[in-house]
Amino acid sequence: MAYRLFEGKQHASSYWRYRISPSGHLFQHVLDFLEKHKGRPFELAVDVGCGSGQGTLLLARHFASVVGTDVSPAQLEVALQHAKEPNITYKQCGAEELPLADSSVDLVTAMSAFHWFDRPRFLEEVHRVLKPRGCLALLNYTIDMELSYADCCSHSLNQVCKEFYAALQPYRSPHLGVSSINLYREALETIPYPHKEWQECLWDRKTMPLSSYMGLVESFSSYQALLRDDPQEASRLSQDICQRLMSVMKVTSAETEVVVAVKYFYLLACKPQEA
Repeated sequence: MAYRLFEGKQHASSYWRYRISPSGHLFQHVLDFLEKHKGRPFELAVDVGCGSGQGTLLLARHFASVVGTDVSPAQLEVALQHAKEPNITYKQCGAEELPLADSSVDLVTAMSAFHWFDRPRFLEEVHRVLKPRGCLALLNYTIDMELSYADCCSHSLNQVCKEFYAALQPYRSPHLGVSSINLYREALETIPYPHKEWQECLWDRKTMPLSSYMGLVESFSSYQALLRDDPQEASRLSQDICQRLMSVMKVTSAETEVVVAVKYFYLLACKPQEA
């Protein structure tokens, strides 16, 4: 997660403003898995690679205590600004060295973060901190989000989106490979727990202004890499895509609301009682 160490406060603020977390309906799959394999009470959850804390806030509704961890001081500073719940604490640390006691955690989550970790070391650390029958939840979504807008051709709209994603592809981190989903499939095979659940395609739809959709894509590591490499080109690309989307929608304001369909995948696993 070294790439996150040097994130500035501006990017961290954009993370908070634009990054999305799973809907309550989608996250219910995680809670149902935990209740089935471990049962209540839900005492301690740890959100690893928590960023600016959207997922941590989601966990706080269901657990007595929640710890969010991240390597980025800028991200944690923003998270702390929005942490009004008394049951949330934040700690700066790497995903592979969690400041938690052995067998102390009911649920470990990593939401859109696992692909940046030293994955074998992280999974060893998860095994150490989970209680017997405690669970791990790895969630992520793909960049190929789809837009819809009333009285508008979705095909034409999403053709522009696909061009946006294609323009960012050369700036994708080599660390992620062709698709980050393959890193999660690899974990599915290597985690030795007998009880696991894999969901490869679960659509979550969110209504937001077109400007927020643009901000979401601009928060991705590929756009941030382009921004560092060529700020003028990054700005030109973003403005061009936004104008073309508004043209297809026949609107003049980027604050016009659209429905964004986000394709999630997740891996759930339960540590055995006797492990």
